[in-house]
Amino acid sequence: MADDPHDDERWLVVDGRRWRRTDPSLPDDVVEALKAHLGRGRSGVRTAKRSGDDAAVSRARERVGLAKRGLGERGERWWDRSEQERLDQARSALAELEALDEGVSD
Repeated sequence: MADDPHDDERWLVVDGRRWRRTDPSLPDDVVEALKAHLGRGRSGVRTAKRSGDDAAVSRARERVGLAKRGLGERGERWWDRSEQERLDQARSALAELEALDEGVSD
């Protein structure tokens, strides 16, 4: 079923739908941090939808999008870019996500 020998490395198929995999060249600590932000963003989307807070949904979706771009799951295909470009993008996304946290007051 794979179109290319690399397809299994690039795509994950769930219920017939193809999803881009996380960039395998990213360091584990960066992936873990981005996935933590991704989980928080997804949780935030659910919570905000339940409460009917459209602004909070938008903010949470921004977090999800940044995390997914950092992981290489959205945006330009990671396998079409150099490893350094991909690492720079991941670190930039992580910095933006951490800046979002700094703007949050308890």
